[in-house]
Amino acid sequence: MVCESWKAKLDTYLDAEVPEEEMHSFDAHVRSCPSCSVDALARVQMRRAIQDAGRRFTPSAEFRKRIQQKIAPKPQRSFGLRWTLAAAAAIILVAGTLTSAYLGTRSRDQLFSEIADLHVATLASSSPVDVISTDRHTVKPWFQGKIPFAFNLPELQNTEFSLLGGRMTYLDQTPGAHLIYDVRKHHISVFVFQERSLPAKLDENSLSPKQLPFNLETWSQGGLRYFVISDASAADIDSLTKLFKAAS
Repeated sequence: MVCESWKAKLDTYLDAEVPEEEMHSFDAHVRSCPSCSVDALARVQMRRAIQDAGRRFTPSAEFRKRIQQKIAPKPQRSFGLRWTLAAAAAIILVAGTLTSAYLGTRSRDQLFSEIADLHVATLASSSPVDVISTDRHTVKPWFQGKIPFAFNLPELQNTEFSLLGGRMTYLDQTPGAHLIYDVRKHHISVFVFQERSLPAKLDENSLSPKQLPFNLETWSQGGLRYFVISDASAADIDSLTKLFKAAS
């Protein structure tokens, strides 16, 4: 019964709609409570399964074409037909541009949201890492043969960061590496994927959504896309990002 009040707000927490002052308390509780962590993980997995199903069952190009042909108005012969068609073409062009921009922003935001879900789900898990080691020379070789690319890990000597370990992860069926670091009792997730395999294309100006309850940095280097996310300070995220960029 102790956790009932927490579980009542679990969906709100996973949707990042919990007030900021409650977020840290919720993070700490989910990490320390096996019951809530399992429940959170199950809900995140169900959400991702629903999203995958929604993307899988989409109308085919042939179906769209048939519908467009049925609803398209028949051309009317009139003096202003040429100007009407020109105006319609201009409207379609503008609408298409706005729609593409909107869908691009939406897909980026969805990608960032899924990265946040992976971060939360992993920390809520009873076994957040598959290879437990503070030694980068142990963690890096563990991924060989498990993911279709190689990457470098930074040297942490004389820094405040410590490596906890790593695990395999998947983003929209794309395999990648998930590293977990600690800095002053905060957990930081570092995700590495092949750039060309991601469901959304990002550029160096891609900023994380303001409603995301975490600090996040992302960049592309050597054909790989990196994400660094945590409730740690933006300065800590930036410091770890610089270490990875130097190592790569």
